Amino acid sequence: MNMRIRRNLTAAIASAVLAAAALAGCTDSETAPSGATSTSSSTTTTAAVDATLSAAQVLADNESSHAAAGDSEYDESAVVDITLNGGSATVGGGATGVTVDGSTVTIAAGGTYRLTGTLTGQVVVNAPDATVKLILAGATVTNSSGPAIAATEGEKLVVILAGGSQNSLSDASSYADDASANAALYSAANLTIAGTGALTVKGNGNDGIASQDGLVVESGTITVTAVDDGIRGKDYLIVKGGTVTVTAGGDGLKADNSEDAAKGYVAVAGGTVKITAKGDGVDAATDLVVTGGTVTATTGGGSGTSPTDDPSTKGLKSAAITVLEGGTVTVDASDDAVHSDGSVHLNGATVTASSGDDGIHAESSIVVDGGTVEVASSVEGVEAKDILVNAGSVTVTASDDGINAAGGASSGGQGGGGEAVGDYSAVVTGGTVVIHSGGDGFDSNGTATISGGTVIVNNGPTGRGNGPIDINGGLQMDGGVLLAAGTGMVGAPNADSGQGWLAASMDTTVPAGTTLHVVDGDGTVVATFVTSETVQSVVYSSAAIKNGAQYQLYAGGSASGDSTGGLAQSGSLGSATSKVTATAGTAPAGGGPGGGRPRR
Repeated sequence: MNMRIRRNLTAAIASAVLAAAALAGCTDSETAPSGATSTSSSTTTTAAVDATLSAAQVLADNESSHAAAGDSEYDESAVVDITLNGGSATVGGGATGVTVDGSTVTIAAGGTYRLTGTLTGQVVVNAPDATVKLILAGATVTNSSGPAIAATEGEKLVVILAGGSQNSLSDASSYADDASANAALYSAANLTIAGTGALTVKGNGNDGIASQDGLVVESGTITVTAVDDGIRGKDYLIVKGGTVTVTAGGDGLKADNSEDAAKGYVAVAGGTVKITAKGDGVDAATDLVVTGGTVTATTGGGSGTSPTDDPSTKGLKSAAITVLEGGTVTVDASDDAVHSDGSVHLNGATVTASSGDDGIHAESSIVVDGGTVEVASSVEGVEAKDILVNAGSVTVTASDDGINAAGGASSGGQGGGGEAVGDYSAVVTGGTVVIHSGGDGFDSNGTATISGGTVIVNNGPTGRGNGPIDINGGLQMDGGVLLAAGTGMVGAPNADSGQGWLAASMDTTVPAGTTLHVVDGDGTVVATFVTSETVQSVVYSSAAIKNGAQYQLYAGGSASGDSTGGLAQSGSLGSATSKVTATAGTAPAGGGPGGGRPRR
């Protein structure tokens, strides 16, 4: 069966397999398989995209790239030289495939053509069913009435940037609404850009570089400034190498074919891409895949600017699935830094996200299978209907909720209550999750399970009934390490969890920078934690905690060794003083499993 079809027909089955073990503690009515179709009354029922798909699986299901080995190679003896002379041009070698009419140069046959000099006019490629290789070797083309280069007919256009050359293209200041050729470098056919030279493109009237089919950037130093989209491939846009810098009034990189599920994707496999856009940084009508290279995007003025719906100002955006499997991604966005209308798979990339809204957001599922993810600033840190962390490192700083399994118009971290347990899940089976939050730290409007890995929650002083842990349907603690510290409500794991846990609430708060120790009945320090916020409650679970046993929480002493989110490798009591005694497996007064109440 075609994988694209499988995404729509069997996503719930595939996702149920990966989540079944982790959610074993839930009742049938509470189970929320990652990627399953939502049945919650607060969300719209939609077909989900399997968030466990690898980059190779996603790309195999999409239309193959038109680029082929040897595209940028040519026989020097067969090259036709075209010398641009201001308002006209001369053609060498008696070539019959090129005509010059005033300031318009028309290439009407397949072959390899080299442009040098300066032209105030236009280069047109009209070669049906043919491949044209256009070598830019010190060429400047400026056209006040349309594209600088317009390939209106052809099988493939290959633009080769000659080594050591500087080239520039500039187009008209405006286009008719129905103009199809509306970019400084425009191709109705598949377009490849290669070579080691430099190209500067100014899209004065619309886009900078655009193809009505596929567009592949193989190499070169490419600088684009455009009043609308920077680089757009309708069927797909692939960056394999080179240095690409885009400043766009619209979107930076874009593939916009939303009518064919195998098209409309953006893939970055290498090179260096830097985007500054008033709209989205990268906008894929279907899939967005990053397997290598470096991608840097600043959108909508950055995370310090309020997000808008029109235009959309997200960093990386896809309609189906975003897979970040390699390379380095840095986003500073006024809206979501990484966003998908379907799913997000974080599977090996190094991601740094700053957002004026959500750091990482998916309407369906987010799966973390590796890599390093840092949400440096956000409102909601990581948000999706279902969130699954299997491996890797996730660090979240959020003014509101840190990890938030939620969806629909009624979800989010705005306080209030009254919402019943929904079809949402937050699951951690491995890896490291460190949360610094102003709202809830580890939050699910449905259920949550921790069966492995390490989860550290630093919850800042806040009102609105927030707390370090807030799970509407209860937190099943079956393994791993959990330390959640903060003020506000005290959310504790389920009483029938497979691993012991301790929930302690002190009579008064202790300031940030305080060293806290969990000490067992024999006086052994079980855990040492240095607070980064004002703290009044601590929830701790590890294999060392035995339900029914008494533990004391001490303040003072010292921490030593490596630290993960404040949880130190070891510690010493020294002159520390006991703050509270608690019985493991028992929630403190006023607390309860997962926070003890439904909320948003």
